[in-house]
Amino acid sequence: MRHLKERIHEWLNEHQQEAVQLLQRFVQEASVQGEEKYVQAIVIEKLRQLRLEIDIWEPDMKELQKSEAFVSARTTFRDSPNVVGVLKGKGGGRSLILNGHVDVVPPGDLNHWKEDPYSGVVKNGNIYGRGSTDMKGGNVALLLAIQVIQELGINLKGDVIFQSVIEEESGGAGTLACVLKGYKADGAIIPEPTNMKIFPNQQGSMWFRMTVHGCSAHGGTRYEGVSAIEKAVTVIKQIQQLEKERNNRITDPLYSRIPIPVPINIGNIKGGTWPSSVADEVVMEGRIGVAPHEKMKSVRQELENWLCKLEEQDDWFKDHPVKIEWFGAHWLPGEIELDHPLLSSLSTCFEHVVQKPPTIEASPWGTDGGILSQVGDIPTVVFGPGVTEVAHFPNEYIPIQKMMEAAEIIALTVIDWCGIAES
Repeated sequence: MRHLKERIHEWLNEHQQEAVQLLQRFVQEASVQGEEKYVQAIVIEKLRQLRLEIDIWEPDMKELQKSEAFVSARTTFRDSPNVVGVLKGKGGGRSLILNGHVDVVPPGDLNHWKEDPYSGVVKNGNIYGRGSTDMKGGNVALLLAIQVIQELGINLKGDVIFQSVIEEESGGAGTLACVLKGYKADGAIIPEPTNMKIFPNQQGSMWFRMTVHGCSAHGGTRYEGVSAIEKAVTVIKQIQQLEKERNNRITDPLYSRIPIPVPINIGNIKGGTWPSSVADEVVMEGRIGVAPHEKMKSVRQELENWLCKLEEQDDWFKDHPVKIEWFGAHWLPGEIELDHPLLSSLSTCFEHVVQKPPTIEASPWGTDGGILSQVGDIPTVVFGPGVTEVAHFPNEYIPIQKMMEAAEIIALTVIDWCGIAES
């Protein structure tokens, strides 16, 4: 086995430039929502080179809508295909899903970018561009892991199922479609940008919209009205108190280095129509985190009950309660036992490659892992080479060395998990 590990390391070193060029091609395709087919065409080309069994399909909206886990603002997935490639094992081993999403968030204000967001330029050992770190670099690491196993003639016992999915950034419809189509395994790895940390647990989240009511009046006699903006301040303070109480309940040591394990964030506020008028309505949109052990329904109910308590401190809310709606995206939480064999295997392989134990923490954000674990009942670990701090940011990048290290770690984990078949 030691000789095999050395061969894998050498092969990856020799093929680093090939990996860089593949990631550049991925990044140069602007695969924002609805435009995923072009990068998926490159994925399909690569899977054909690897001689995998390939499945390509556009997720069925009607089938997805039957699942409580489904969420999407789209009405169709036309021209947004999922792609799955299967490396069949010889039998008798455990199977493993390698799952990565190809959709990226928009680049935002181009003035904040030093290079074109889709340049894929290489500088100082990094590859820059939207999606490089979240998470096309992780996808390349998965493909490299499969390729080195094939190139070295390693026959596995268990199947390896590579999934290149759409729609993760909007709630995970692509991965859900894979689960509903019957793609299951004994374990799964998702190479999201974790800074090479291993996340056995991950928070979920939901979006909400709150409407705060006031009473309009002329600004010169504002005392004749009730400002919805001022009432919104009371609501925000109430939400901050709930956030504090919810996080005080979390005792999971994996969250010990995360200041706020499950934040409640107000991300958008709109209110009032005229500078000289008292605002009669404020609409706030935000996100509430869901701890790995929590149920989405119970978290929704807790926030709704908490808003009802506003009338205890301000009579205005008795007759004018805050309206809350749950809309847009949500991500299911997920967790895996700390003594699970997949986590142990990944950690051991990490230590072999990096020469130090991995950092094991809980994820500060949601991933498709919640769908795999909760809907598919598939033990899932999140681990990848991307830089957490630049995901969704201008000048996004990924270190080439970390991508290659992740590929080596994942290749060794695949071999250990699936088992080597006798020739």
